[in-house]
Amino acid sequence: MDLVYWRNMRWTGVVFTGLVMCLASLFQLSAITVLSHVCLAIMCLTATLRLYYKLLEVLRWNPGVHPFQSYLDYDGSLTDEETVMLVEEVVLLIAFAVTEIKRLLFIENVIDSIKFVLLLYLLMYVGIATNGLTLIIAAVIAVFSLPLLYKKQQVRIRKVVRAFRAFVKKIRNLFDSLYEMVRPSSAPASKPAPPAAPAIKQKPKSK
Repeated sequence: MDLVYWRNMRWTGVVFTGLVMCLASLFQLSAITVLSHVCLAIMCLTATLRLYYKLLEVLRWNPGVHPFQSYLDYDGSLTDEETVMLVEEVVLLIAFAVTEIKRLLFIENVIDSIKFVLLLYLLMYVGIATNGLTLIIAAVIAVFSLPLLYKKQQVRIRKVVRAFRAFVKKIRNLFDSLYEMVRPSSAPASKPAPPAAPAIKQKPKSK
């Protein structure tokens, strides 16, 4: 969150620029080549600083402190409980994804399957117009720009969202009223026929 909201300008600038440059490099180079160049660039920087601190230590201007000791002392290992929780979350996520895909592919719900087909149809046109790498770069730029934009223009964006919701509600009410006007009125229920009068028996005439 500190990176996304640019709370530390230096680190956010480094991470954002590095991500965009690495992703843009994948247009011309393979992923292995880009990863190798990034690692070599980092090692050139760290080796230079390490030799500089070593020279200061030889000249007795440095008490022998490693420049990256804080990073070396950082323990990034997971405990047993954290590992179990992480594995459970991953397994649950995979099981949920498989269940949803099966439900959509085998048409458990017709409406949801139709929505899924429309989404796939839209993604097909998106894939024709662009590629996945371009979408990833756009997503990275959006992640590093939209939250900060919303934080700076929060009041104005909320006004626009409220106006848009009111417009959508007005359009929906208009369509509902048109539907009510066009919909044929149901035929009045036929009244039940009155019960037949009982037949009057005539007495036979006496001779």
